[in-house]
Amino acid sequence: MFNLAIGLGVVLLLAILFLIFRISSLIGVAKGNSKKVATGSNRFNGAFFMVFLIGAGILFFWYSFKEYNNYQLPVASAHGSEYEFMFWLTMGVTGVVFILTQILLFYFAWKYQYKSDSKALFYPENNKLEVAWTFIPAVVLAVLVFTGWRVWSDITSPAPENTNNIEIMGYQFAWDVRYPGLDGELGNYDYMKIDAVNSFGIDFTDKAAYDDFTYREMVIPKGEPVTFNIRAKDVLHSVFAPHFRLKMDAVPGMPTSFTFTATKTTEEMREELNDPEFNYEIACTEVCGKGHFSMKKNLVVLEPEAYREWYKEQESFLKRNPDYLSEVPSELKEMALLKTGIDNNELAK
Repeated sequence: MFNLAIGLGVVLLLAILFLIFRISSLIGVAKGNSKKVATGSNRFNGAFFMVFLIGAGILFFWYSFKEYNNYQLPVASAHGSEYEFMFWLTMGVTGVVFILTQILLFYFAWKYQYKSDSKALFYPENNKLEVAWTFIPAVVLAVLVFTGWRVWSDITSPAPENTNNIEIMGYQFAWDVRYPGLDGELGNYDYMKIDAVNSFGIDFTDKAAYDDFTYREMVIPKGEPVTFNIRAKDVLHSVFAPHFRLKMDAVPGMPTSFTFTATKTTEEMREELNDPEFNYEIACTEVCGKGHFSMKKNLVVLEPEAYREWYKEQESFLKRNPDYLSEVPSELKEMALLKTGIDNNELAK
């Protein structure tokens, strides 16, 4: 530790000496010092700007085309094509502007390097130029904003009545999933009821909650609207399913939602990618703590018939955890037993 402090002290001392030298040089130039300012290094630096521009430009275009397929994920949702159009439109416009400005930046650094016989042009104003660089970006940005707003409005439009409601809860550092059971309605929840087993805080005074069930993976049907009802238990998280072009924050105390329709089953995507081990994935894209990297959950897309069969086979949360029947109001106990399929005689034993 002592050696590190000495090393940092030496570096700081050298930096201070260098700055003092540079300041004295600039003062000499300001006073009209006859010392030569333009040296060989000045011409070298100007030329190196152009070498870097050409070299970096070639590398940029080569890498972009070579690795395009590796960072362009297949689209597996109905709204994905709209999202892709908006993304690449924005990328194209900003990319062209970026390339042009970088070319001009490096070219000007070389073209207008200091020369003892050159004189700067006094150019106080140009109204036409000022109007052009104000009006053109304003129009382009307005088009991008309006197009983005239209696409976002389509994607986040109200969910249809026949949507499959699924609740996803984020917490440090995992996702939990709850389904509404055969009645198609998610039961209420109360954060005060959250415990080690009832991670959702399911409120069993609500009869719609009796047949709700949880599952270790996210399972959804192909070709049918699915609504993610998103919650967070502790800190800010973010639901991200890249193949579905889905991203929505999970905010404590403020439920959010996202509706989409999957267009490819897991098996179809495995065939398309020629990867039998492929799985769709939900990840967290909000840095939520030390275990953020591990916050993943598999998402399985099934054909509607296979999804219905899987759905019918699931046991309700109450059936797997009958101790929570004590929270059911006495007048609704019979209904709870009926909806969950619990045998009252077996329960008595």
